[in-house]
Amino acid sequence: MSTKQLSSLTYSILDLATVIEGKTPADTFKRSVDVARHAEEWGYERYWFAEHHNMISVASSATSLLIGHIAEKTTKIRVGSGGIMLPNHSPLIIAEQFGTLATLYPNRIDLGLGRAPGTDQLTAMAIRGERFSAPHDFPTDVRKLQAFLSAENKNSKVRAIPGEGTDVPIWILGSSTDSAHLAAAYGLPYAFASHFAPQQFLAAIKIYRDNFKPSAQLQQPYVMACVNVVVADTDQQAERLATSLKQLFMGIVTGKRKLLQEPVESMDGIWDDMQEEAVYQMLAVSFIGGPVKVKTDLQSFLAQTQVDEVMATSHIYDHQARLHSYELLANIIKGNLQLAANS
Repeated sequence: MSTKQLSSLTYSILDLATVIEGKTPADTFKRSVDVARHAEEWGYERYWFAEHHNMISVASSATSLLIGHIAEKTTKIRVGSGGIMLPNHSPLIIAEQFGTLATLYPNRIDLGLGRAPGTDQLTAMAIRGERFSAPHDFPTDVRKLQAFLSAENKNSKVRAIPGEGTDVPIWILGSSTDSAHLAAAYGLPYAFASHFAPQQFLAAIKIYRDNFKPSAQLQQPYVMACVNVVVADTDQQAERLATSLKQLFMGIVTGKRKLLQEPVESMDGIWDDMQEEAVYQMLAVSFIGGPVKVKTDLQSFLAQTQVDEVMATSHIYDHQARLHSYELLANIIKGNLQLAANS
């Protein structure tokens, strides 16, 4: 039985810069600033954006620019990428970009790295061109990036200025077991995308922990799980809010993506049985409900996985309801349920 307490859990936010129906990316960015400022007050550790391309509902394609924007509008919360899709870029360019961010906002920038394109194959070809096979170079490119960010690179003929000597903390992201081996071998913290690819989550974190080798950055394995969270004052309210999330994932399953839709009273008539099953498989690691239910579910999840940190992503249509969900989550983890006595 786990001895790890919910109150010891670090909690953070993944913002996919979701564009909701009837709004624009400009509206999305304003709301991200508001969420980040509140998150800072509520004790969230970090605020990350993910690199995606050619997706109508996701406005975080220029990830490093959004990181800088949020860092400028906040004072202490860590801001970073969850993640930068490294095969889309040269390691030198990422070292310069994140080295610049780390110079502007010291000790506040994280660099999470993934190997997927963050988009469809046609768009990936448009991004990568002749470097389409770059995912095979991912382990080598991570090492190159680490070197560019290190002070030891000062005698190299190719240097990242700024960036050199900043040693921006690097994370390895994964949605399968592949990156677990890499994160373990390199001694880096491991963040798993259990918010959309939960099937291999338990196997991946076991591989990571069993094979972890200490590094200059990290002495012990560190696991972050990204999870879907929709908390409201009651279970019924949360389930209704979560229909926006379910509609979004149905768009992923069917290939018919839309902007984030308003919640509905029921998903009946919106999806068929096969679509429903596929969506629920993707949403297996989700925490939806009132505070008491979410607390119970989180405690069970922590006992099973022993994760060090959860990163919540909340696709909620109404901005105030989204803020309320993040505030309730913070209070649940901190053990302060005064705001949430009734579920």
